[in-house]
Amino acid sequence: MSNLNFPSQLLERAVNEFSRLPGIGKKSALRLALFILKQESEEVTRFVEAVKTLRDDIHYCRVCFNISDSGICDICNDKNRDHTLVCVVESIRDVIAIENTGQFKGIYHVLGGLISPMDGMGPDDLNIDSLVSKVNERKVKEIIFALSATMEGDTTNFYIYRKIAGSNVDITSLARGVAVGDELEYADEVTLGRSIVNRLPFENIE
Repeated sequence: MSNLNFPSQLLERAVNEFSRLPGIGKKSALRLALFILKQESEEVTRFVEAVKTLRDDIHYCRVCFNISDSGICDICNDKNRDHTLVCVVESIRDVIAIENTGQFKGIYHVLGGLISPMDGMGPDDLNIDSLVSKVNERKVKEIIFALSATMEGDTTNFYIYRKIAGSNVDITSLARGVAVGDELEYADEVTLGRSIVNRLPFENIE
């Protein structure tokens, strides 16, 4: 498909742009471009404006680093949530996955990745210092590690654990209902919800 002779340079350009999206190959990109061609001009304008607004106007919560329409996200602004209970996750996708379970009533801390020397990601590239500051300021009673059960996730858990282990805060981790090697966002809601409710002290995790 990459060697296809397009009848239009404009179509070829659109296909090339769509194919830059994760999981979108040239065949899927061509289908998307042809679908756009069939839409009314107003619908295409709404689509383009939504993407541009997403890129230009979205914020990252200054408390937890979740995405937000304002400086502080709705979760951190919710007075009915337990702000002393902090769930540490890798990405915004994990926040969405956990929220969909309806089992967690605390707040989050989004690291923005995992420690992975192979990918050039070290502790200084993640939102770890701000988490440690929250603990040192005694704003937190419990930290829940909800990172993927992978080597990178376990490495990040252990690094943070060593940074905050001396503080007077409970440190727990998801029960291993989430299988080793699994990405958190792909766990089913029931399994993930049970893993949160039945979390274990971190030092007891094998």
